[in-house]
Amino acid sequence: MSTWWNRNALLAIKEGAKQSSERLECPPRDRSLFHDWSAGRRIVTGLLCGLLVANAPPVSWCTRCGSFGVEQAGLDSHAGLAAVAAGETISAADGFVSLFDGKSLAGWTGAKDAYGVEDGAIVCRPGTSGNLFTEKEYGDFIFRFEFKLTEGANNGIGIRCPLRPQGNLHLDGIELQILDHRAAKYANIKPYQFHGSVYGIAAAKREFLKPNGEWNRQEITVRGRRIQIVLNGSTIVDVDLDEATKNGTLDGAEHPGLKRARGHIGFLGHGDRVEFRAIAVKEL
Repeated sequence: MSTWWNRNALLAIKEGAKQSSERLECPPRDRSLFHDWSAGRRIVTGLLCGLLVANAPPVSWCTRCGSFGVEQAGLDSHAGLAAVAAGETISAADGFVSLFDGKSLAGWTGAKDAYGVEDGAIVCRPGTSGNLFTEKEYGDFIFRFEFKLTEGANNGIGIRCPLRPQGNLHLDGIELQILDHRAAKYANIKPYQFHGSVYGIAAAKREFLKPNGEWNRQEITVRGRRIQIVLNGSTIVDVDLDEATKNGTLDGAEHPGLKRARGHIGFLGHGDRVEFRAIAVKEL
């Protein structure tokens, strides 16, 4: 019978590993969502996104990047690690389901030609446009993911969206900004256009993005008429849609998408390179 460890338990084990376990260094090419050590033991890393990992001890940790691993029989290859990403050895006890298998766009639909998979991440290809959606629709949920920006990059998270591979969805769905708003070309954008904002509806708090090229962690909770967004541990949006729009929208436009109770979750590309990984959802 498997023993399941939550994130806090794994972090505690990690601290103990620094004192007692064999110290290994993972190959640079594997330093993405998972790390693959090859020192006579089969290891898969604990996920920092809050998902659970089976059979935690014994533990090793990477001296280069600080990631920690747990032994898991039968997982000594990238194929095995992809299986973990797909949820085959990730517990569903906390209700989260992985939406990305680490190697393909299985489970996604829409403008798949505008997105690809590189080094365990979904990548919006530069010079393309289009929206990539979950095949399934969601109403109330928690959506967790990590993302990495490039200079001036623009993308978006669509929630409760209709299945529309091309075109803007900030009106007919709900768009949450993914944006390197620090770039000079965005010096004059509106408050509701900064990263994390509910486009046209609610402005996000700023200054919580990590430097370009580093991974950010974001969690979006959608429950009824309320949206909460946490970026790198800080709440940047906590808004009631009805309260926010009782005197009209910030952009002055009609947003029929606000009335939708269900729809697809999507990445809304605008032709810039943005990477996504550790993608999971929990229905509420």
